[in-house]
Amino acid sequence: MNYDYDCIVIGSGPGGEGAAMKMVKAGRRVAIVDSFPRVGGSCTHTATIPSKSLRQEIQRIAEIGKNHGITYQDILKNTSKIVDQQVELRYSFYKRNFVDVINGKAKFLDEHTLEIDLLNGGIERYTAEYFIIATGSRPYHPPDVDFSHPRILDSDTILSIPLNFRSIAIYGAGIIGCEYASIFRGLSMKVNLINTRDRLLSFLDDEISDALSYHLRGNGVMIRNKEEYTKVVPSDNSVEIFLESNKVISADVLLWAQGRTGNSGDLNLEALGIKTDSRGSIIIDEKHQTVQPHIYAVGDVCGFPSLASASYDQGRFAATYIIEGKCENQLLDFIPTGIYTIPEISSVGKTERELTRDKVPYEVGHSFFKHLARAQITGHTTGMLKILFHRETLQILGIHCFGNNASEIIHIGQAIMVQKGEANSLLYFINTTFNYPTMAEAYRVAALNGLNRVK
Repeated sequence: MNYDYDCIVIGSGPGGEGAAMKMVKAGRRVAIVDSFPRVGGSCTHTATIPSKSLRQEIQRIAEIGKNHGITYQDILKNTSKIVDQQVELRYSFYKRNFVDVINGKAKFLDEHTLEIDLLNGGIERYTAEYFIIATGSRPYHPPDVDFSHPRILDSDTILSIPLNFRSIAIYGAGIIGCEYASIFRGLSMKVNLINTRDRLLSFLDDEISDALSYHLRGNGVMIRNKEEYTKVVPSDNSVEIFLESNKVISADVLLWAQGRTGNSGDLNLEALGIKTDSRGSIIIDEKHQTVQPHIYAVGDVCGFPSLASASYDQGRFAATYIIEGKCENQLLDFIPTGIYTIPEISSVGKTERELTRDKVPYEVGHSFFKHLARAQITGHTTGMLKILFHRETLQILGIHCFGNNASEIIHIGQAIMVQKGEANSLLYFINTTFNYPTMAEAYRVAALNGLNRVK
């Protein structure tokens, strides 16, 4: 059969981009479909890029101490410039590689046909031999909360709200909730962070989680752990959140940050026998294939790990399976976690809790930023680097960083952790000469600190 394309990729976020570029570089005829009017997906328009740009702008303002009179709306205007630059860059990839970009909402008519409701009007149909679904995810909306009210927001609508508010309640203290708590506190807003668990970001190493809690509280964020809502009541001027503990939290706006849902509901997947879970995540195998062997799914629409970096790699892996029939690469066992609070958090590998549970004989090495010359020079002295290593073999088991540029610093440790055998050793950091003064020197300091505990 003659198809319109060898492969149609649905979604132009990181997963879709990775897949499309891999396919077209291999000489395949490729189209990419996206329901956004501009390429980039949620990552570029409503999630990673705008929120991190917002965070950077607020951190810059706080550092120079000139936030008086600056409103949230002023900052949103500045962050939109970064989004525009990213869109222009991403679109250039498709244009110069002759990937057709189709703006519209897609659904399957049959195993090899898409019907696309075009954003500029009209309906078109296209066929392809293969499909890669990379439609991403969206904020979860519980049915008893009225998200049509202008004062009830999610992580998408918070980036386009026309109101200039002075207090905010954040329900959900996961990564998104913690990031926005530090962002809005950086604007001197009154922040209530409502956490359904007993500690912040419980997947982190306990010491890092405690440091985040201490830092947020020290900056004035009110953290309320182990709380569940019973109802949310908005009015013309505020929102009230009623909790099971009989507390009532009132704020100018509510940011709901409790979970995400895969964007799979409008694709007509059930007609093809493709299964999803209760949160809309498409069920795939280790090759990223659905039950239809010519239809793949990658990125956030498949659930964990829901990272832009991992989604891009998954897109390339799926395309490799299509092109070559095999793929020797998979996601690394040690994927770094980057959390863009102020300051940042990043970690890779095991936590102390996990190593204790597994009865692994480990030791700890610390380097506190306040003792590093580079941190003293820049003024970013809050934070630390923590190395967990095996007491006998000195193998690196986990690295955890809290502080300015933590998401950059972590990659040095990650590069050593993925090495095989003796190359993965605490001794690498001790015997390597680091530039001075740098933040990278924290590895040498932490390694020496840890070695002193076992020798």
